[in-house]
Amino acid sequence: MKGASIQRILIRVGINALALWAAAGIVGGITLEQDFWKVVLVGAIFGIVNAILKPVLVVLSIPFIVVTFGIALIAINALMLLITDYFTAALTVDDFVAALLGALVISVVSWTASRLLPDPKKRSAAKA
Repeated sequence: MKGASIQRILIRVGINALALWAAAGIVGGITLEQDFWKVVLVGAIFGIVNAILKPVLVVLSIPFIVVTFGIALIAINALMLLITDYFTAALTVDDFVAALLGALVISVVSWTASRLLPDPKKRSAAKA
C-alpha cells in the first residue's frame, strides 16, 4: 500500500516534469533548464504548488469558474505555473500569456501521459 503511494507520487512528478519540458519546448516565453535533475525538481515543486494552493484557489473561484463554464481553471493553472516560476530559478515564465499557453500544453501532456501510464492505485485494488 505504502509502496503504491510512493510510486504514484514518483509517476506524478515524472508526468509534471515531462509536461513542463514540453511546454518549455513548445511555448516561447517559457524557459526550463535542460539538466535532468533540475527538470525533475521543477516537476516536484509544480506538484507541491498544485497540491497545496490550487484547491484553495479553485474553491475561492467557484463563482467565476461557473460563470466562465470552467475556462477560469486555465487561468488558475497559469497562475500555478507562475508561482512555480517564483519558487525556482530553473524555470522562467516571461508573462501571463506564456503562462496561459504553457498551462494548456501542460494540461494536454499531463492528461495524455496519465492515460498512457499504469495507475498503481488501480493495480493494487485489483490485487485485493
